[in-house]
Amino acid sequence: MAAHLQQTAAFLLHRMPAGRRMTVFPDDLFIVSYPKSGNTWTRFLLGNLIYQDEPVTFANIEYRIPSVYIFSDRQLHRLPRIFKSHDCFDPRYKKVIYIVRDPRDVTVSAYHYSIKVKLLPDNCPIEEFVPKFMSGTFGSGLLADPRWGSWYDNVASWLAMRHNRKFLLLRYEDMLENPQRELSKVAAFLNLEASPTRLARAVELSSADHMRKMEKSQAKDWQLTKSTRQDKPFVRDAKAGGWRSALPAKSVAEIEASWGSLMQTLGYELATTPPAPDEHTALVRS
Repeated sequence: MAAHLQQTAAFLLHRMPAGRRMTVFPDDLFIVSYPKSGNTWTRFLLGNLIYQDEPVTFANIEYRIPSVYIFSDRQLHRLPRIFKSHDCFDPRYKKVIYIVRDPRDVTVSAYHYSIKVKLLPDNCPIEEFVPKFMSGTFGSGLLADPRWGSWYDNVASWLAMRHNRKFLLLRYEDMLENPQRELSKVAAFLNLEASPTRLARAVELSSADHMRKMEKSQAKDWQLTKSTRQDKPFVRDAKAGGWRSALPAKSVAEIEASWGSLMQTLGYELATTPPAPDEHTALVRS
């Protein structure tokens, strides 16, 4: 009870990150994804498309497209109304760009990030990490949060909006294949000017190589990386299909047995026998 009262007092004093308790306005835009699905890259792409005065960096990203998990509600009132979120479906979010990524690659990325943020030792086998990660309860405020659920919970909760004109679904893999094409979809969704030159500039300034270079000099300036291991990069391979060499066959089978139906709905080919459709999948596909 005492801890709850302290948290409540901190929130009332505008010291606690707003999170799901933030004040949401009808015209707010939210960039939403499950963690390790390309949210940061999307923020850079959109930020570099919108802001022409100076490029987006790790040092200024939170003041261009802020995370709802860093600032208090009062602080968010003074920042641009484009936000990063990992929350499951929230009916207050009226305009959403949702990024989805192959959960097998999400799992691998989450494993390496868990080592970076010191939740796992270097010698932890990835096959031990997989079931904990799939449960949606691994970590504390970093890779798992009751508001986020598991990958399946999070993605399925948002797919109900996929036919809403204020909802844009992006696949990380499509963004890798042709970032300028996918960014043009974002520009059209937001009614932004998007000449080929402007799109190309945003893509170049947000490339994985460029972000890696910036990370080397700015990692200690960014809330998400400043207290983490500096010998482990935040921006890693930035590619699709790395799970094929990183995940043991047993782990792949575990992920596909639990999430395969939704993966197929999103266009991700399974490496194992497809699971039988369940009631939820039938609803998603209807």
